[in-house]
Amino acid sequence: MNSKDLASGFGLALGGGAVLGAAHIGVLRAFTEREFPVRYVSGTSIGAFIGALYAGGLSLDTIETIALDLRWLDISRIRPTRYGLLSNEKLGDILKERLGDSRIEDSKIPLAMVATDISSGEKVVLDKGDLASAVMASTCIPGVFSPVEINGRLLVDGGVVENVPISPLREMGAEFVVGIDLNAHSGSKRPQNIVEVLLNTFDFILINATRLQTRKADLLIEPDLSAFSMVDTEQVAELIAVGYRETLAFLKQLD
Repeated sequence: MNSKDLASGFGLALGGGAVLGAAHIGVLRAFTEREFPVRYVSGTSIGAFIGALYAGGLSLDTIETIALDLRWLDISRIRPTRYGLLSNEKLGDILKERLGDSRIEDSKIPLAMVATDISSGEKVVLDKGDLASAVMASTCIPGVFSPVEINGRLLVDGGVVENVPISPLREMGAEFVVGIDLNAHSGSKRPQNIVEVLLNTFDFILINATRLQTRKADLLIEPDLSAFSMVDTEQVAELIAVGYRETLAFLKQLD
C-alpha cells in the first residue's frame, strides 16, 4: 500500500471524539496539500459536523475559523427534558448559517452520516434529507443532548454503533477507504464535571468496538491526541496542528 492508492481518490471516514474532532481539519489539510482527492465522506458525531461542512463546499480556512470560534455554549442550549439535559440545536443553526437549508444529497461530495436509533439500537445511515437535522442527530451524545427525531425515529450519536464510519463508504461505492480514529490513543484523565463523566463513559464503551470495525479500512490514521481533553475548546488550534502534522508524516511514509 502506497500513496498511489490515494492518488485516484478515496472515501474518508471521520470518527467521533467531541472537541478532538478539530484534528480532522488538520487531516483534511494534509490530504489537500498532497493533492489526494476525497471522493466520498462519511462522519460520525463531530466527524459528521466537520464532514458536512467540507462536503458542503466550504474551504478549509473557513472550517478552521468556525472551529476556532466555537465554544461549548455556542453549540448547546440548556433545555432539560426526560431524554437529556441540553439541546444541540445551535449546532444545526451554525450549519444553516453557512450552508443554508441544505439537503445531504445536494452536497458537493457524496456524504453519509451515522446515527443510532435509541429505541432499537440500530445503526441509521443518513444520506438523504435535511443536513442540519442529520448532523444534530449524529452528534447527539446520549444523556447530554436530547435525541433528534427523524422519520419517526429517535436518534442519538452514531458512535454507539460505528464511531469510525467505514461501512457507509463501502455502500456508497468507495473502493479505497481511509479511517480517522481520534480515540485510538485515549488518555486517562480525572473528569471535572458531569459532561466529562458522560463523555468518558461513552468513550470507554466504544473503544473496543471501534478497534474491530476499523480493521475494515484500507488505511487507518490514528493521531495521538492523548494529551487533549474532549471538552476543552481552548485546544482547538493545537488539535488542528497535531492532526495536520501526524497525517502528513504518515502519508510521507507511504511514498
